[in-house]
Amino acid sequence: MATWLNQSSTDDFILLGIFSYRATDLALFSVVMIVFTVALCGNILLTSLIYIDSRLHTPMYFFLSQLSLMDLMLICNIVPKMAVNFLTGRKSISFVGCGVQIVFFVSLVGSEGLLLGLMAYDRYVAISHPLRYPILMSQRVCLQIAGGSWAFGTLDGLIQVVAAMTFPYCGSRQVDHFFCEVPALLKLACADTALFENLLFACCVFMLLLPFSIIVASYARILTAVLRMRSAQARKKALATCSSHLIAVSLFYGAAMFIYLRPKRYRTPSHDKVVSVFYTVLTPMLNPLIYSLRNREVMGALRKGLARCRTVSRH
Repeated sequence: MATWLNQSSTDDFILLGIFSYRATDLALFSVVMIVFTVALCGNILLTSLIYIDSRLHTPMYFFLSQLSLMDLMLICNIVPKMAVNFLTGRKSISFVGCGVQIVFFVSLVGSEGLLLGLMAYDRYVAISHPLRYPILMSQRVCLQIAGGSWAFGTLDGLIQVVAAMTFPYCGSRQVDHFFCEVPALLKLACADTALFENLLFACCVFMLLLPFSIIVASYARILTAVLRMRSAQARKKALATCSSHLIAVSLFYGAAMFIYLRPKRYRTPSHDKVVSVFYTVLTPMLNPLIYSLRNREVMGALRKGLARCRTVSRH
């Protein structure tokens, strides 16, 4: 901690970013800001609908509200700083600010990965044990699942930020990324980081493969249960309840595994930055759209809310 405080008074880190000031990059920056705005509004709207409408007070929607909250915090942790640096031309971030960005990023990505994994278990219980669902997924169990996801993600974030920020950074302070990410930061350390990088890789494997194994196991059982259903309509309904979650899982884990599970020799800063945009900006925008546009109950709650707003405005 002393090292952290000592270094916080030295030069800031420089985030090289992902955009230059060419016309094409200005257009791409505008697209990112539009996506950010849609993600911000979509996640706030979905969280509000789930909180307000009593018909959405079920385990699945409770988990969706937590997922939206994580997405909301993730984009607010990354995009505003990136936008300010781009618009002002100042690409610096303080030592403490870098640490704060790391702890929030790692915590939220870890929490979201675990929550997506445990949401697969929720779908398995709903389809395979519908009569026991209220007992197996009681309010207490839901709070434990959500709390466990937040707790393990936060623990992972704290461990990584304390370890990364205690390394001495005495050379170049140019981070080849648009936010403070541990692997990009470690390249600037003037100390041997090999042991920590190996531990970091093992930690990423655990945090990704553990929930992913829960997803695979849950959906294997779901598929078995669906194939046993005699009614085609029941099979269709069961698969429909899982499709949105499967799309969200594919988007999140596809990008995260590409970033963190590739051998180091195949990693390039340009690839990392492009894929990072995908799961720090694009995925948080797509999640509320996937879960709302493909869900009758959410769309019904939205129509009900809009009708209530029109009624109030007329009076």
